[in-house]
Amino acid sequence: MAPQRGVETNGINTIAESERKGRARSLFWPWFGANVSVLGIGYGSFVLGFGISFWQATLVGIIGIVVSFVLCGIIALAGKRGSAPTMVLSRATFGVRGNRVPAVLSWVLTVGWETALTSLAVLATSTVFTELGWDGGVATKIVALIVVAALIVAAGVIGFDFIIKLQFWITIVTAVLTVIYIILALPHIDLAIVGALPAGNPQAMIGALVFVMTGFGLGWVNAAADYSRYLPRSARSSGVVGWTAFGASLAPVVLLVFGLLLAGSSTKLSGAIGADPIGALTQILPVWFLIPFALVAVLGLVGGAVLDIYSSGLALLSAGIKIPRAAAAGIDGIVMIVGAVVVVFFATSFIAPFQAFLVTLGTPVAAWCGIMIADVILRKKQYAEADLYTTRGRYGDVRWLPILLIVVGTALGWGLITNSYGVPEWLNWQGYLLEPFGLGGRTGPWAYANLGVLLSLLIGFFGILIFGREAIRRQEAIPVQAEAVRDAVDAFRE
Repeated sequence: MAPQRGVETNGINTIAESERKGRARSLFWPWFGANVSVLGIGYGSFVLGFGISFWQATLVGIIGIVVSFVLCGIIALAGKRGSAPTMVLSRATFGVRGNRVPAVLSWVLTVGWETALTSLAVLATSTVFTELGWDGGVATKIVALIVVAALIVAAGVIGFDFIIKLQFWITIVTAVLTVIYIILALPHIDLAIVGALPAGNPQAMIGALVFVMTGFGLGWVNAAADYSRYLPRSARSSGVVGWTAFGASLAPVVLLVFGLLLAGSSTKLSGAIGADPIGALTQILPVWFLIPFALVAVLGLVGGAVLDIYSSGLALLSAGIKIPRAAAAGIDGIVMIVGAVVVVFFATSFIAPFQAFLVTLGTPVAAWCGIMIADVILRKKQYAEADLYTTRGRYGDVRWLPILLIVVGTALGWGLITNSYGVPEWLNWQGYLLEPFGLGGRTGPWAYANLGVLLSLLIGFFGILIFGREAIRRQEAIPVQAEAVRDAVDAFRE
């Protein structure tokens, strides 16, 4: 088959053998391009906000980024084995209709990320215009929103091949301009001040670790197989895990460490990042670099949002909505624009609702991630592709164990997380288990450690590893011949 031209027609279907192409190393470009955003520099201020030292922040930052993206790499293996989107492959564990629960959850998460990245791009553009002495007000924000949203939605609608090409060029441009930004910002780093930052307690380090994991890899796990599904089955499994993790982690690690140095050197800059994480970084730039900075900021954010809108469309289809993939991406774009309008024009802060979004949704997503990681580890054979699309197949209709694990993981997890200042009052119910578990309540030392995310991840992982092993063994024991007969009967009935 010739390469796909125009709008991609593949949706949640299995990718045909003739369309599977490339090598594992080709995964580097989409993952690097999606995570080379200067938002990574802003994370330096976010992590130091937990009250820890530079060295503590560096340690938990690197561990959180690398480990969370290794989880993405493991889930990406499912894409190579089954050549279907992540939230379709998840049906093997949850059942075909039972999987609608994590599919809806995945859709909410990815649309939320699209909204956050689009909002940041608009805010950064407005700040740059203001620094240049131009109008950075409502009109500028509206125009920026239209341009950014149009690019994101167009890429999501056109599909895979266009996104891969776009990510390649976004990677080149943003990498070069980000290096220039780092060089220009180096004189503003004061190692003496950074080195004097006081150390925080272990609970603060755990809280920072969880924040980094939810802000990076755990924000991508539900889409991890959406790009590896185009790889041929001959691609090396170690390469799929390695190139996914390496491509996704490389830029964030460098940018986070630099952001820690920058934010640790100036409390004024660190405070400004909370309201406008990217725009605040213009305070230390010469005027001549403001326009290139706006370009690198917007392109980096667009790179991440493009992957999100592609995957959110697939998640919507996986949840049972029967429309073309391009239409699903268009619907997600409308939701994204509405959300961005709320954040840009009505929110008083970015970091508080952003952190609340990450840990609140990160808790059930962590449970799903643990379930999926265990399933990938236990599953020794290729997925029975036809059975991913019928309730009469080996994967069944609804499998209650994984759904129960998500419910239990979320219920216990939400009871052990809290959110910082500025979040909506309707989230104040979180943390209801901190006092019963002897952790000091919502104002105690463990309040912002957000142990619930880690607990939810472990509940999902060990729940399947211990209690789901036999179900996977039975699925894989069904002979190929029986599958072929069943498919023929299904085709005859239809």
